[in-house]
Amino acid sequence: MEKEFGRIKKSDAIEIVIRVDEYEGKKGVTIREFVTSEKYTGFTKNGTRIPIEKLDEFKEIISKINLDE
Repeated sequence: MEKEFGRIKKSDAIEIVIRVDEYEGKKGVTIREFVTSEKYTGFTKNGTRIPIEKLDEFKEIISKINLDE
């Protein structure tokens, strides 16, 4: 079960991909870099996974970010 929710362009060759997936039978949100180049196209090891039970806590923390402060 994988569902991609969005991509953020980091550079010409790298995008940050946000998706919900399942790992070892547990759902979570994965935020990883995806590279497209002549040598390799696919996900890198750079990124993190947030367990689904921690998603509300993660969203609460993100909502506190204010770049104007």
